[in-house]
Amino acid sequence: MPWPLYLALKQLFPTGRLSFFTLISILGVGLGVALMLVSTSVMGGFGHQIKKMIIDTQGEVQVRARLPLNEASAPRVEQALRDNTAVAGYAPYAAGFVMIEFQKRPVFPTITGFDVERMKRVIPLERYLLAGSLDDLDDDSVILSSILARNLGVGVGDTVSVYSPLMMERLKANEVLLPREVRVAAIFQIGHQQLDSSTVLCSLRLMQDLYGLGRSIHGYNVRLKPGLDEYTVASVLNAALPASASALTWFESNADFQSVLSFERNMIFFLLTFIIIVAAFSITSSLLMSVVRKTREIGLLAAMGGRARDVALCFCAQGLVIGAGGTAAGLAFGFALLHWRDLLVQFIARMTMGQEAFTKFYQFTSLPAYTETKDVVVIVVFSLGAATLAGLIPAWRAARLKPVEALRSE
Repeated sequence: MPWPLYLALKQLFPTGRLSFFTLISILGVGLGVALMLVSTSVMGGFGHQIKKMIIDTQGEVQVRARLPLNEASAPRVEQALRDNTAVAGYAPYAAGFVMIEFQKRPVFPTITGFDVERMKRVIPLERYLLAGSLDDLDDDSVILSSILARNLGVGVGDTVSVYSPLMMERLKANEVLLPREVRVAAIFQIGHQQLDSSTVLCSLRLMQDLYGLGRSIHGYNVRLKPGLDEYTVASVLNAALPASASALTWFESNADFQSVLSFERNMIFFLLTFIIIVAAFSITSSLLMSVVRKTREIGLLAAMGGRARDVALCFCAQGLVIGAGGTAAGLAFGFALLHWRDLLVQFIARMTMGQEAFTKFYQFTSLPAYTETKDVVVIVVFSLGAATLAGLIPAWRAARLKPVEALRSE
């Protein structure tokens, strides 16, 4: 073993056991690593869960048209989808906004109309149904999201009134269009508050009637074969689609929301890096004190032929060892917290506002977690790098000591 590394270990473990200074330094780095791992995993879990929800309700790719696709333009789009071997299924849709009223209580949700039989091959909507059946959906019925149905106070079988923008267009032409009376065929719950509080599903024919589209549609939801990259497929589709239509991945279709989520995740990661930076300054301070205490020993090493870079390497090695120990401890503690995260959430709920109130206000009783390998690599590299750099200033200070002056030090 090289003597700088041997000396570094002897200073960190002077009696063969962990010293108090080494323990505190390792705990400081470990705490920062654990918090960074937990925060990135939880935020990654929310992102992964939302990605799954979006794909399950829209498909991996959406083909959108700037103007409604009519009977002349829609076949060209479908031909491009059929010719792409990566496409497992596709279904037409039309979307917009409506006002729904029940017993003088109005809401203004988004509404999406789709071909039920074709959509079954693209979106597994049945798994999200809480009540009712998808087979009961016809041109005179709708499916409501769970929070929307609760806010309206409706259940399966109730009749609601639907007001569409087409009514305003007809009024401009001195025509009166009455609201459409439809039955609630089913209630679904995706698990995302925004989707569950403002979403209505209906048949494509009903949506076309509400918006006066005739036989036109707004686009296609596309399901890809497993294991294929949606960005590559979207690029190939855009080359084949007519100029009036474009293919967007699930991320691009929800770019605003995804950007906010990614920004929050990166900001949390950035803020938590200061814990490791503070721990690094603590390591620097402790090693500088060690340089001061061991000035004569350092001078003796130099007088015996020790090179300045070897003396410097001794203190850098101490920072690296502390960083490695802290990183290992932090990863172990972080993965333990992720494993028991649901129990911790339940304990916090019981100790604060209670389980039911916690679920009502925060919309979850368990934390999703999804840890990406690249995140772990970034955390490990950053913590090891910060701890090693923390030893540079003490190393530089020790390397500059002149043997004669160091040996005269009291």
